[in-house]
Amino acid sequence: MKSLLRKMAAATLSACMSLSVIAADLTDVNDIVERANLASYYQGNDGRSEVRMTITDGQGREQQRQFTILRLNEEPGGRQHFYVAFSRPADVRDTVFMVTKNITRDDDRWLYLPSLDLVRRISAGDKRTSFVGSHFFYEDVSGRQPTEDEHRLVGTTDAHYIIESEPKDSSTADFSSYRVIIDKANFLPSKIEYADASGQVYRTVEALEVQNIQGLPTVIRSQVSDLRSGGHTVMEFGFVSYNMGIPADVFSERSLRRQPREWLRRPQ
Repeated sequence: MKSLLRKMAAATLSACMSLSVIAADLTDVNDIVERANLASYYQGNDGRSEVRMTITDGQGREQQRQFTILRLNEEPGGRQHFYVAFSRPADVRDTVFMVTKNITRDDDRWLYLPSLDLVRRISAGDKRTSFVGSHFFYEDVSGRQPTEDEHRLVGTTDAHYIIESEPKDSSTADFSSYRVIIDKANFLPSKIEYADASGQVYRTVEALEVQNIQGLPTVIRSQVSDLRSGGHTVMEFGFVSYNMGIPADVFSERSLRRQPREWLRRPQ
């Protein structure tokens, strides 16, 4: 009898704990958005990954790109640096895209074109244009500042938070609003849907596969779809490493022409 009572008490305690977890859902939309931003773009102090990008147009024709991404955080959620060096195909080899993501002003973006030996600044107005001919935008690579938009928590399920956002300045965006479905378990957005002024969804960004790498949940396969043209681009991330000790001088303008080969090489 005592054993049965102990089992009943344990079951009751477990049920209460489960109810407590359910009741602990976050309600502050800005807190949820900030956690999602950190999970998506700020894992570890720095990071490296090799990316294979497959671009498929509306007729099913494919192109591929391969590149390596280096990243350094100055502080979680704060100023941040990205360095993207292309290796394939031959027509984009040694092309470099570099970003310094600022918090209180527009990001600084550079593109180095080796065939012209030209460094070009990418203006703030170009951040939502095609990234090297793909369906990803320049802004997708380094992330959009959460403070650029107004956010509303419109739904909570057992597994997800659902947030709708609108740009504070509509002149800086190609969308009227977007909806984000955020995984409660890791705060990674599983899907983003961009809508035009009529409310029609015309573009989606999806996390197709997530793995834990060095204890950090990491998107290793993602896809952007253009629902108007029928085209899409898939990015697959491999050889991901965090907390490598990448120095700040890797992200200097000098590195646009002289690539930091030591950090671009695959770790042994």
